[in-house]
Amino acid sequence: MALHLGDTAPDFTTATSQGEVAFHEWAGDNWVVLFSHPADFTPVCTTELGRVGQLKDEWAKRGVKTIALSVDSVEDHAKWKGDIEEYSQCTVDYPIIADPDKTVAELYDMIHPGEGDTSSVRSVFVIDPAKKIRLSMTYPKSTGRNFDEILRTVDALQEADRGECATPVDWKPGDRIIVPPTVSTPDAIAKFDDVVEVYPYLRTAVLREDAAGKGAVGCD
Repeated sequence: MALHLGDTAPDFTTATSQGEVAFHEWAGDNWVVLFSHPADFTPVCTTELGRVGQLKDEWAKRGVKTIALSVDSVEDHAKWKGDIEEYSQCTVDYPIIADPDKTVAELYDMIHPGEGDTSSVRSVFVIDPAKKIRLSMTYPKSTGRNFDEILRTVDALQEADRGECATPVDWKPGDRIIVPPTVSTPDAIAKFDDVVEVYPYLRTAVLREDAAGKGAVGCD
């Protein structure tokens, strides 16, 4: 069964490059970016795992733990790790799941049918501290991911939670936010700063520094 936004991320216990991991326990109260790649010793994947390592401090600023998945073995991960670190000039200090029997890949629907093999596609799941899937992306095997964009989506999700708001196209931290349609303009003026009504259904504002949201919001 396909996973949907808002579903609880399936739990699992598996071998990784850093020992056995019980996923929900390992995640703790952190945000998680779980991402899969087709196979070890492949060129696109080498660049991707290196980029995630280079962004170590950025993930930490946001309270995010990263974990990768491949259908290859722990032994292969250990051999490949040196290439990744040499190429990217960084340390790969996050776990890489070993999934040779495809258990986790199938649990998260990461196998691309009709591609002639059983390797996992480039799936990304952003999971919040409540273990809810908040965002998912799937890239074809030929296309490397943009992890700066994945960082931006984490920022947008966390901003929406903090201020019970939404974010417009191409939003980045510090930009104006969107007032949800469920909030009246008078209530928006009381809740946010510098509310601008472009149309009755499209209002922008500045999120107050002391904003503390309660969870995800809807904004079509």
